[in-house]
Amino acid sequence: MSLPFAILIGLLIGTVFGFALEKSRVFEPGIIVGQMQLSNFIMLKVFLSAVATGAIVLAVMNGLGLVSISPKAALYGADLVGGLILGTGIALAGACPGTVLAQIGAGYRDAVFTLVGGLFGAVAFSYAEPSLSQTVLAKGAGKITFADLLGIPYWVGAVVLAASIVVALVALERWRPWRAELGRDVDGDL
Repeated sequence: MSLPFAILIGLLIGTVFGFALEKSRVFEPGIIVGQMQLSNFIMLKVFLSAVATGAIVLAVMNGLGLVSISPKAALYGADLVGGLILGTGIALAGACPGTVLAQIGAGYRDAVFTLVGGLFGAVAFSYAEPSLSQTVLAKGAGKITFADLLGIPYWVGAVVLAASIVVALVALERWRPWRAELGRDVDGDL
């Protein structure tokens, strides 16, 4: 794939992501904090939809030989600690790395501080990473996937995962309809 074509694909995917982000209202601090307080499930529904879609698209692309599956090593301690730190930051800031630029674009002035803090944290981690890689947090199971653990082809695992997520989404939507969570006057309707 040529560099201009890769840039074009990246811009196209970014535009679709931004459109979906804006229409779902997931970038709004109230939606993000509501998810962290378990009082609003719009963010969970959007992210689960993205995971199901991504699993199917990746399985098809892998099956066609367009991409290869190369998972990162599972580092349970690091994933747990990092997830807790990231989740705490998201809950406090009302933003996550994927939404902070949308918040800046929408005029949320506090988002600039979140972006600067995130960049500072990334730089600090890059300096701390060599020391952290020598701790118990760097121990893990290596590069594994559920398909490897179960001894099934990747595409079968992707289809089962996507189907399971769809069932969970249907149940979640029946329990907490998106219209009730966003309200009748939302302008994000398609």
